[in-house]
Order: sequence, then C-alpha cells, then structure tokens
Amino acid sequence: MTNKRPTLSIKPAAAKNAKPAAPRMRASYEVKPVLQPGYRPDLKPDSLALCLLGAANAVAQVRAGAALPQALLTAFGVTAAAPQARGAIQDIAYRTMRQLGRSETLLGLMTSKAPEPPMLASLLCCALTLIDTPDGAEPPYEVFTVVDQAVTVASSHPDMAHAKGMVNAVLRRFLREREELLKSALTQPVAQFNYPQWWIDAAKAAYPGNWQAILAAGNAQPPLTLRVNQRKTTVEAYIQLLADAGMAATRIGPSAVRLEKALGVALIPGFEEGLASVQDAGAQLAAPLLDVRDGMRVLDACAAPGGKTCHLLELAQLDLTALDSDPKRLERVGENLERLGLSATLKAFEAQTSVWWDGQQFDRILADVPCTASGIVRRHPDIRWLRRKGDALQLATLSAKILDNLWQMLRPNGKLLFVTCSLWPQESEAQAAAFAVRHNATRLAAPGQLLPTGTAVQDHDGLFYALFQKNAT
Repeated sequence: MTNKRPTLSIKPAAAKNAKPAAPRMRASYEVKPVLQPGYRPDLKPDSLALCLLGAANAVAQVRAGAALPQALLTAFGVTAAAPQARGAIQDIAYRTMRQLGRSETLLGLMTSKAPEPPMLASLLCCALTLIDTPDGAEPPYEVFTVVDQAVTVASSHPDMAHAKGMVNAVLRRFLREREELLKSALTQPVAQFNYPQWWIDAAKAAYPGNWQAILAAGNAQPPLTLRVNQRKTTVEAYIQLLADAGMAATRIGPSAVRLEKALGVALIPGFEEGLASVQDAGAQLAAPLLDVRDGMRVLDACAAPGGKTCHLLELAQLDLTALDSDPKRLERVGENLERLGLSATLKAFEAQTSVWWDGQQFDRILADVPCTASGIVRRHPDIRWLRRKGDALQLATLSAKILDNLWQMLRPNGKLLFVTCSLWPQESEAQAAAFAVRHNATRLAAPGQLLPTGTAVQDHDGLFYALFQKNAT
C-alpha cells in the first residue's frame, strides 16, 4: 500500500443544534513553551544553588552572543545576588568559559541530544566545571554538594524542572565514569585545549613551535597587575605600602607591580588616592614608546577604558585628546582621569572619520585599534567563544581605515604607535608592514609581537606594537 499525502478539505457547516466538537488537544511537539530566563526561584541567598543559577544564566547569554561582563550584570539582576554571591557567580562563570570546550564535549558524550533550553545546558556545564578540575586541582566545592545544588536549581526553575532527573543522572554518571569519559573527551582538540577548532588551527599556523603553550597561557588565571603612578610615588615606596598592608607584590616592569593575590580595587592601598591603576604589564609598554614631552599635542584613538590615556598623562603635561566611538565607555576614561587628578579632552567619535578633527596635527598618536582581542583571552575567556573565523579579516580592514585616517593627522617627524591585543599576524605584523609601504613610513624600534606569558620575570597578555615616524618630506 502506498502512503498518500492527505488532501486539504473544507469542513462542512455544523448542523443546526448540533453539539460543538470537543477542542483538539495539541501534541506535545506542537507546544512551544515560553521561556522565563528572568524567573527568580526561591533559593537561599547564600546558597551554591543561587550562584549556579546566576552563572548558568550568564553562560547561556554568552552562548547567545553577549559579552560576559554584560551577561553577568544581567545575571546579578535576575538573581538579586548580594555582593558575596556576585563574586561566586562571576568566579563560576569565568571558570566555565575557560573550560567550556571540555564540558560541552563531556555533555555530548552523556546525552543523546543537546539539553534544552540553553540555560539547562549551561547549568550542566557550570556544574561539570566545578566537579571536573583539570590537572588534579582541588575542587572549589565538595562534588556531591555541587550535584545536589544543581538539581535544586533545576527543580526550582520552570524552564528546567522537567529535567531535574536528567541533571542528577548526568552529573552522577560523570562521577562514576570520570576516567573513561575524560579519556574519550580529551581525544577531541576542542576539549583538550578549550578553544574552537578554528582558533586552534589559527594558533598552529601562526606559531607552529609553541602554539600549545600559547593556548595554555590563555587558559590560566590572569594576575592582578598595577601601574604605579610615579607622579605621586615610587615603585619601591608603593611596594612597601602594600607590604605594610600585608600584601606581597613583585615588580615586573618599570612601573608594573604584580600582586601575589588578586583582590577588589576597593581593597588596594592608595587606589582611590590615585597612587596606582590596574593595567597589564604588556599594556604598560605603550605610553613610554611614544616618548612624550611636556607641551605635546597627543591623540589617544580608541582610548576606552583609558589606561593608556592616563599613563601618557602621568609621563608628561600634555594637550591630550581621548577619542572613542562608544560614549559609555568614554565615561570610564573620564572616571579614571578624575580619580588620578588628570585632564584630557574627550570626544565620542569613530576613529575612521575626521568630522571631530580641528585640522591641527598631533605630535604623537596612539592607535590601539579594534581587533579580535585574541591576546587577552586569559582576562576575557568568553572572547574565544564569541569570535568567528572571519572576524580577523573584517577587523583588520576596519583597522587599516583607522590607521590611514589618523596618519593625515600626524605632523611631519611625529610618531604613531600602532597597537593591537591580537595574536593573529593578519591583524598585527601583516597590517604594520602594509601600512609602512602605503605611507612610506619609517618604522622605529618597538617590541613587535608579545606572546602571552606567565613567568616569574614576565607576566603579560599578548599584544603587538609597531612604531612609525612620519617623514618630513
């Protein structure tokens, strides 16, 4: 017998006085539930369950395309988390981002299809991160407590209540079969290195001799590095101030001090008084390379959040313009300037345009151009999951337009410092070489590509520096 597709027929009019037909119940597959990611379950404010819920909410947002800092702000609001719980939510979310490839691979081995809704999958990834600590590290929480609290989250939330049994089964299966599951998962590069496959391939191509070390550095916890404001104190005096407060620190650069233990800025001695600012040791190389002197007219393009802006002003009395396309991020530049007692002209415009420029050329230009930020993933582990393979080309094209536009604003014999926080040559060395050819620019000594490291002597992100001088003729 052949199956015929049913034909559409017109339903005849009901006979007079006939009873209305009973309403047809929709099949389960026809029902699309309305998700409630903002639902606030009744969870104890100091419980691990609340923290897992907040972290799962943030991770789900990142997987939908949101940056982790903004996702966390939303999660804090959804959970109405107290400050202590916010710290735990942030810690779990960042751990999960660093281990997402491994957790998602494990989840794929233990489930027949991706758990739905997305926040359920994110909850399982957060829980797996807490009970699956690589390299034999001590779990941050007792493993069976994590399982119990993850089930509590699922039970209390309308989007996940249907899967509370599955949450329990998956996590307990991992604990029972950990060795076998990990052996299978770690055959996959995405699980082994915790990066998308295209990112792993790009690192291999760019750095065939040490790509694994570079990927590993991106998975490490970043240090808290400070830039000492030498207008107000010395590095030696500041390290002593930290020691007096019971905080161990090491000098790792001309103005760079690395704290042995990270802590909130409110607890850093002298922070509010402007004695120090948070800035990566590699990023602190930018301002000194420009060799600024009192009275110079300087442009910091793409300036937010203002670390390099403030460093320049700590080095000399300058007529400085800080330019950024994002007015809200530019507000952070203003806040940093105010804390340090410094001043600059702030302009919210795109650096590839010249509508904001008054026609007077600058003595120095700092061009920290948009890029994939592939060199700062240890600080922003969500970046690897948000970027796509074609982003480097797109951003390099934009950066070239910015550099070409800014070059006309530089006076003869002036210097332009090109900076990216990218590891990809397309955005860094290839860009610098092409720029020098286009403009017949003289290339001066600069560090070039800095790879991310975490040694006792050097501890910095992956940045690129190229310094150009504009010929007078």
